[in-house]
Amino acid sequence: MQLVFATNNLHKLGEIDALLGEKFHLLGLKDLHISEEIPEDHETLEENASQKAWYIFNRTGQSCFADDTGLEVDALDGAPGVYSARYSRMDHPTFPEMEPAQGNIKKLLLKMENVVERSARFRTVISLVLNGKEYQFEGVIEGVITENASGAKGFGYDPIFIPRGFNNTFAEMDLSLKNQISHRAKAVTQLVDFLKGM
Repeated sequence: MQLVFATNNLHKLGEIDALLGEKFHLLGLKDLHISEEIPEDHETLEENASQKAWYIFNRTGQSCFADDTGLEVDALDGAPGVYSARYSRMDHPTFPEMEPAQGNIKKLLLKMENVVERSARFRTVISLVLNGKEYQFEGVIEGVITENASGAKGFGYDPIFIPRGFNNTFAEMDLSLKNQISHRAKAVTQLVDFLKGM
């Protein structure tokens, strides 16, 4: 089955392609020569994922899915949440000289200085638009924010998030292990189970 994943993020594409397996032929936006920014201007992960999936479906007519992911830190009242990807660029850019992911991490660690309660979770919502109907799937993983970044694998906030029950950050883990336990893996597993059950 051919599916379009509404992303230009090659890290995400690689992660989900590995999870989907050979039954599915996954295309990214680059494969369709779509380079413009896809709108995601809502206040929840659910709304953003839905907006992106419908945008690509209406543009291409192909069944597709989109995800939105947020890191929710309890001590920051759930921030950065839906704004995770652009956290350091909001309002007054905090670290304009840095690559966005590095700026996001640095800003979050500064906000968490001297904070003892460091519980957090990653949450992913996937919207699948299949033959004009929408379905949503959610994956959550609980963990803690570290005091320092560690590890060179993964992307985004992976170097400062340790999932519950583990001693290493996502960025220190092999992709195969992360793909078994991550928020995105849980949401994609639901997506794949749904598609296989059709």
